[in-house]
Amino acid sequence: QVQLVESGGGLVQPGGSLRLSCAASGSIFRINSMGWYRQAPGKERELVALSISSGNTNYADSVKGRFTISRDYAKNTVYLQMNSLKPEDTTVYYCRCNANSVGFGPRIYWGQGTQVTVSS
Repeated sequence: QVQLVESGGGLVQPGGSLRLSCAASGSIFRINSMGWYRQAPGKERELVALSISSGNTNYADSVKGRFTISRDYAKNTVYLQMNSLKPEDTTVYYCRCNANSVGFGPRIYWGQGTQVTVSS
């Protein structure tokens, strides 16, 4: 099993910045990808940014140029640097990890979610 612990959410003014962190732990054999999704009330969970362990990254069009995803492979941690935040970025952000735990094939794991609120 893999556990994800997120941190870094909070309240910020429009134009401000926040940095989210998500650390994976447990019986990890291999992490295939780590990323961030977000889900507004009444809407489907959507991709924000994804880091594939091959080195490729994907971003939602709405965050390109403002958000940056990065990884610390030694610490099994993914970060999301969010700059130029807008009120429409307000929602709960979830860490997602695709990993093989020891003795098992690839599975998707989710963090508990962290609230980001952009408001003046």
